[in-house]
Amino acid sequence: MTRHFFDLKPTHNPHRWFLPLHEGLCVGPPGNTFMFGGVGLAAAIGAMEGTCKRPVIWATAQYLSYARPPSIVDLDVRVPAEGKYTSQARVIAHVGDKEILTVNAALGERPSELDHQWTQAPEAPPPEECEESERWRSDVEDLHSQIEVRVARGKHNRSSNPDGLSEDGRVILWIRPRGGDVVDSKMLAIMADHVPSGVGHALGRNAGGNSLDNTIRFLTIVPTEWVLCDVTIIGVARGVAHGAMRLYAQDGRLMATASQSMILRVREG
Repeated sequence: MTRHFFDLKPTHNPHRWFLPLHEGLCVGPPGNTFMFGGVGLAAAIGAMEGTCKRPVIWATAQYLSYARPPSIVDLDVRVPAEGKYTSQARVIAHVGDKEILTVNAALGERPSELDHQWTQAPEAPPPEECEESERWRSDVEDLHSQIEVRVARGKHNRSSNPDGLSEDGRVILWIRPRGGDVVDSKMLAIMADHVPSGVGHALGRNAGGNSLDNTIRFLTIVPTEWVLCDVTIIGVARGVAHGAMRLYAQDGRLMATASQSMILRVREG
């Protein structure tokens, strides 16, 4: 039986879905946890795919506020344009009357024999030869305990790097859900929200970021246990960091690309 990372539920209205929020979908300090941004984008993708009956091509989330457990996140789907092959859709996710995030997306696919990728997966040791990330270890039942992250290149911890700034702002991670959940569009959206965890390595400091947005673009999703996530922090300026990610299957197939901007947080001192 195929397992899915979270339980997105339909209602009698095909344009409304809801997500029961629990600690396993959240991050943050004990007593002050909140829904992981990638979970919100993933839930919106699931709602739009469920309503439109088409796969998402791209989706972008604007993060507005925090949802905290235990609460119910309602997701209202609007489809202002629907064509023969593609749909344009929007989701407003809210808890009660408090809007949490807005997601815009295009869905669909067109008949075509063309299928090629020009970018190649970076060389990386297999996940079983890589150390588990210190940043994503957890002794409590939060999102960190649901996802396994192994570091193929760069540093992925919460301490300063004595070497200072990274030369290329790049971290390469292997990521998989611990429960054997299927890697689909929703799971890739959750993985894509690991871009902020590359900020510390880029700056050589105990740093990260709060996502302002998250955009993901899908190619072809193929069966894979692990996903190779090639993260690059492009630059920081005016208190904001900008980064991108490429997400590859274990066979080297490029499944998605992602990018986001983050409020820069330096935690030293």
